[in-house]
Amino acid sequence: MPQSPTPTRPTPSRPCVRLVLAISLDGRLAPHEGSAAQLGGEGDRRALEHALAWGDACLIGAGTLRAHQCTCLIRSPQLLEQRRSEGRTEQPAAVVVSRSPDFSSAWRFFNQPLQRWLLAPEPVDQGFDRWFPLAPTWPERLQALGAAGIQRLVLLGGAQLSADLLQADCVDALQLTLVPQLLGGRFSWLPCTNAPLPAALAQPGAWQSEGAEDLGDGEWLVRYRRIRSG
Repeated sequence: MPQSPTPTRPTPSRPCVRLVLAISLDGRLAPHEGSAAQLGGEGDRRALEHALAWGDACLIGAGTLRAHQCTCLIRSPQLLEQRRSEGRTEQPAAVVVSRSPDFSSAWRFFNQPLQRWLLAPEPVDQGFDRWFPLAPTWPERLQALGAAGIQRLVLLGGAQLSADLLQADCVDALQLTLVPQLLGGRFSWLPCTNAPLPAALAQPGAWQSEGAEDLGDGEWLVRYRRIRSG
Protein backbone atom coordinates (compact mmCIF):
# COMPACT_ATOMS: atom_id res chain seq x y z
CA MET A 1 0.00 0.00 0.00
CA PRO A 2 1.57 3.35 -1.01
CA GLN A 3 2.61 5.61 1.82
CA SER A 4 1.10 9.07 2.13
CA PRO A 5 3.56 11.87 1.38
CA THR A 6 4.87 13.93 4.24
CA PRO A 7 2.63 17.02 4.47
CA THR A 8 4.31 20.21 3.37
CA ARG A 9 3.21 23.64 4.47
CA PRO A 10 3.93 27.03 2.92
CA THR A 11 7.35 28.37 3.87
CA PRO A 12 9.42 31.31 2.62
CA SER A 13 10.79 28.89 0.01
CA ARG A 14 7.49 27.17 -0.84
CA PRO A 15 4.54 29.27 -2.05
CA CYS A 16 1.01 29.08 -0.71
CA VAL A 17 -1.06 27.21 -3.31
CA ARG A 18 -4.72 28.09 -3.85
CA LEU A 19 -6.77 25.78 -6.11
CA VAL A 20 -9.40 27.80 -8.02
CA LEU A 21 -12.09 26.00 -10.01
CA ALA A 22 -15.68 26.36 -11.21
CA ILE A 23 -17.52 23.04 -10.97
CA SER A 24 -21.03 21.73 -11.50
CA LEU A 25 -23.18 20.51 -8.63
CA ASP A 26 -22.05 16.95 -9.42
CA GLY A 27 -18.40 17.94 -9.41
CA ARG A 28 -17.76 18.13 -13.15
CA LEU A 29 -15.45 20.57 -14.89
CA ALA A 30 -16.85 20.16 -18.38
CA PRO A 31 -19.81 18.59 -20.24
CA HIS A 32 -19.79 14.85 -20.88
CA GLU A 33 -18.64 15.33 -24.48
CA GLY A 34 -15.42 16.82 -23.16
CA SER A 35 -15.26 20.33 -24.60
CA ALA A 36 -13.07 22.94 -22.91
CA ALA A 37 -14.39 23.93 -19.50
CA GLN A 38 -16.59 27.03 -19.71
CA LEU A 39 -18.44 26.94 -16.39
CA GLY A 40 -19.17 30.02 -14.33
CA GLY A 41 -20.82 33.36 -14.98
CA GLU A 42 -19.99 36.98 -14.18
CA GLY A 43 -19.78 36.38 -10.43
CA ASP A 44 -17.32 33.55 -10.89
CA ARG A 45 -15.29 35.73 -13.26
CA ARG A 46 -14.99 38.40 -10.55
CA ALA A 47 -13.94 35.79 -7.98
CA LEU A 48 -11.35 34.41 -10.39
CA GLU A 49 -9.89 37.86 -11.05
CA HIS A 50 -9.60 38.51 -7.30
CA ALA A 51 -7.71 35.23 -6.96
CA LEU A 52 -5.40 36.20 -9.81
CA ALA A 53 -4.84 39.62 -8.21
CA TRP A 54 -3.80 37.82 -5.01
CA GLY A 55 -1.35 35.56 -6.80
CA ASP A 56 2.22 36.09 -7.90
CA ALA A 57 1.77 33.40 -10.55
CA CYS A 58 -0.80 30.92 -11.82
CA LEU A 59 -0.08 27.26 -12.51
CA ILE A 60 -1.61 25.69 -15.63
CA GLY A 61 -1.46 22.16 -16.98
CA ALA A 62 -0.41 21.73 -20.60
CA GLY A 63 -3.71 20.00 -21.44
CA THR A 64 -5.69 22.97 -20.16
CA LEU A 65 -3.54 25.34 -22.20
CA ARG A 66 -3.98 23.23 -25.33
CA ALA A 67 -7.75 23.21 -24.84
CA HIS A 68 -8.07 26.99 -24.42
CA GLN A 69 -4.90 28.25 -26.14
CA CYS A 70 -4.86 31.18 -23.71
CA THR A 71 -5.03 31.89 -20.00
CA CYS A 72 -7.21 34.07 -17.79
CA LEU A 73 -6.27 37.72 -17.35
CA ILE A 74 -7.22 40.38 -14.82
CA ARG A 75 -9.50 42.92 -16.52
CA SER A 76 -10.75 44.94 -13.56
CA PRO A 77 -9.19 48.43 -13.60
CA GLN A 78 -9.33 48.51 -9.79
CA LEU A 79 -7.45 45.22 -9.43
CA LEU A 80 -4.88 46.24 -12.04
CA GLU A 81 -4.30 49.52 -10.21
CA GLN A 82 -4.04 47.65 -6.91
CA ARG A 83 -1.26 45.47 -8.30
CA ARG A 84 0.55 48.47 -9.76
CA SER A 85 0.35 50.31 -6.44
CA GLU A 86 1.92 47.28 -4.75
CA GLY A 87 4.82 47.36 -7.20
CA ARG A 88 3.72 44.16 -8.91
CA THR A 89 3.21 43.35 -12.57
CA GLU A 90 -0.36 43.87 -13.80
CA GLN A 91 -0.77 40.16 -14.50
CA PRO A 92 0.60 37.21 -12.53
CA ALA A 93 3.12 35.08 -14.38
CA ALA A 94 1.69 32.01 -16.11
CA VAL A 95 3.60 28.84 -15.21
CA VAL A 96 2.86 26.00 -17.65
CA VAL A 97 3.59 22.42 -16.58
CA SER A 98 4.36 20.00 -19.39
CA ARG A 99 6.30 16.77 -19.85
CA SER A 100 6.26 17.20 -23.65
CA PRO A 101 6.18 20.88 -24.64
CA ASP A 102 4.61 20.89 -28.10
CA PHE A 103 2.98 24.30 -28.17
CA SER A 104 1.97 26.40 -31.17
CA SER A 105 3.32 29.93 -31.43
CA ALA A 106 0.00 30.84 -33.10
CA TRP A 107 -1.89 30.43 -29.80
CA ARG A 108 -3.24 33.63 -28.28
CA PHE A 109 -1.38 32.71 -25.08
CA PHE A 110 1.91 33.76 -26.65
CA ASN A 111 0.60 37.29 -27.30
CA GLN A 112 -1.03 37.85 -23.93
CA PRO A 113 0.56 40.60 -21.77
CA LEU A 114 2.22 38.48 -19.10
CA GLN A 115 5.35 36.57 -18.22
CA ARG A 116 5.35 32.99 -19.51
CA TRP A 117 7.30 30.43 -17.48
CA LEU A 118 7.75 26.75 -18.32
CA LEU A 119 8.13 23.84 -15.91
CA ALA A 120 9.33 20.98 -18.13
CA PRO A 121 12.11 18.39 -18.55
CA GLU A 122 13.80 20.49 -21.24
CA PRO A 123 13.62 24.16 -22.31
CA VAL A 124 11.96 25.18 -25.56
CA ASP A 125 13.40 27.51 -28.16
CA GLN A 126 10.82 30.28 -28.03
CA GLY A 127 7.73 31.68 -26.36
CA PHE A 128 8.73 31.40 -22.70
CA ASP A 129 10.59 33.90 -20.53
CA ARG A 130 11.90 31.39 -17.98
CA TRP A 131 12.40 27.64 -17.76
CA PHE A 132 12.45 25.50 -14.62
CA PRO A 133 13.55 21.83 -14.72
CA LEU A 134 10.79 19.38 -13.86
CA ALA A 135 12.11 18.13 -10.52
CA PRO A 136 10.99 14.65 -9.32
CA THR A 137 8.48 15.88 -6.69
CA TRP A 138 6.02 18.72 -6.30
CA PRO A 139 7.63 20.06 -3.10
CA GLU A 140 10.89 20.41 -5.04
CA ARG A 141 9.15 22.11 -7.97
CA LEU A 142 7.36 24.53 -5.66
CA GLN A 143 10.60 25.32 -3.87
CA ALA A 144 12.14 26.26 -7.23
CA LEU A 145 9.25 28.65 -7.86
CA GLY A 146 9.62 30.02 -4.34
CA ALA A 147 13.30 30.68 -4.99
CA ALA A 148 12.21 32.68 -8.05
CA GLY A 149 10.09 34.95 -5.83
CA ILE A 150 6.69 33.25 -6.06
CA GLN A 151 4.98 33.36 -2.65
CA ARG A 152 1.33 32.98 -3.73
CA LEU A 153 0.40 30.52 -6.49
CA VAL A 154 -3.04 30.13 -8.07
CA LEU A 155 -3.64 26.60 -9.34
CA LEU A 156 -6.02 26.72 -12.33
CA GLY A 157 -6.01 23.04 -13.28
CA GLY A 158 -6.70 20.87 -15.11
CA ALA A 159 -7.96 17.93 -13.16
CA GLN A 160 -4.81 15.78 -13.33
CA LEU A 161 -2.57 18.65 -12.24
CA SER A 162 -4.91 19.40 -9.34
CA ALA A 163 -4.88 15.74 -8.33
CA ASP A 164 -1.08 15.59 -8.50
CA LEU A 165 -0.70 18.51 -6.10
CA LEU A 166 -3.35 17.14 -3.76
CA GLN A 167 -1.62 13.74 -3.76
CA ALA A 168 1.53 15.57 -2.67
CA ASP A 169 -0.52 17.47 -0.04
CA CYS A 170 0.69 20.74 -1.53
CA VAL A 171 -2.68 22.51 -1.84
CA ASP A 172 -3.20 25.02 0.95
CA ALA A 173 -6.58 26.50 0.03
CA LEU A 174 -9.63 25.66 -2.08
CA GLN A 175 -11.74 28.26 -3.90
CA LEU A 176 -14.62 26.48 -5.60
CA THR A 177 -17.49 28.07 -7.48
CA LEU A 178 -20.54 25.79 -7.51
CA VAL A 179 -22.50 26.26 -10.73
CA PRO A 180 -26.20 25.21 -10.76
CA GLN A 181 -25.86 22.52 -13.41
CA LEU A 182 -25.73 18.72 -13.42
CA LEU A 183 -23.45 17.55 -16.22
CA GLY A 184 -22.69 13.89 -15.63
CA GLY A 185 -19.90 12.20 -17.54
CA ARG A 186 -16.34 11.44 -16.59
CA PHE A 187 -14.83 14.93 -16.38
CA SER A 188 -14.71 15.22 -12.60
CA TRP A 189 -12.57 17.93 -11.01
CA LEU A 190 -10.62 15.07 -9.45
CA PRO A 191 -10.02 12.19 -11.88
CA CYS A 192 -11.08 8.70 -10.84
CA THR A 193 -7.81 6.76 -10.63
CA ASN A 194 -6.30 4.02 -8.51
CA ALA A 195 -3.90 6.50 -6.92
CA PRO A 196 -5.42 7.44 -3.55
CA LEU A 197 -5.22 10.87 -2.02
CA PRO A 198 -3.37 11.12 1.30
CA ALA A 199 -5.51 9.86 4.16
CA ALA A 200 -4.78 13.10 6.00
CA LEU A 201 -6.95 15.03 3.54
CA ALA A 202 -10.02 13.09 4.70
CA GLN A 203 -9.42 13.47 8.43
CA PRO A 204 -11.80 15.58 10.54
CA GLY A 205 -10.41 19.08 10.77
CA ALA A 206 -8.22 18.75 7.68
CA TRP A 207 -10.10 21.59 5.99
CA GLN A 208 -11.45 24.70 7.69
CA SER A 209 -14.25 26.67 6.09
CA GLU A 210 -13.48 30.29 5.29
CA GLY A 211 -17.03 31.10 4.31
CA ALA A 212 -19.39 31.04 1.37
CA GLU A 213 -20.53 33.84 -0.90
CA ASP A 214 -23.59 34.18 -3.11
CA LEU A 215 -22.26 35.16 -6.54
CA GLY A 216 -25.70 35.55 -8.11
CA ASP A 217 -27.46 33.50 -10.78
CA GLY A 218 -27.50 30.50 -8.44
CA GLU A 219 -23.70 30.30 -8.13
CA TRP A 220 -21.96 29.96 -4.78
CA LEU A 221 -18.33 30.50 -3.91
CA VAL A 222 -16.96 28.29 -1.12
CA ARG A 223 -13.52 28.59 0.41
CA TYR A 224 -11.57 26.15 2.57
CA ARG A 225 -8.11 26.31 4.13
CA ARG A 226 -5.91 23.27 4.70
CA ILE A 227 -5.12 22.67 8.37
CA ARG A 228 -2.00 20.60 9.00
CA SER A 229 -1.11 19.22 12.40
CA GLY A 230 2.37 19.02 13.79
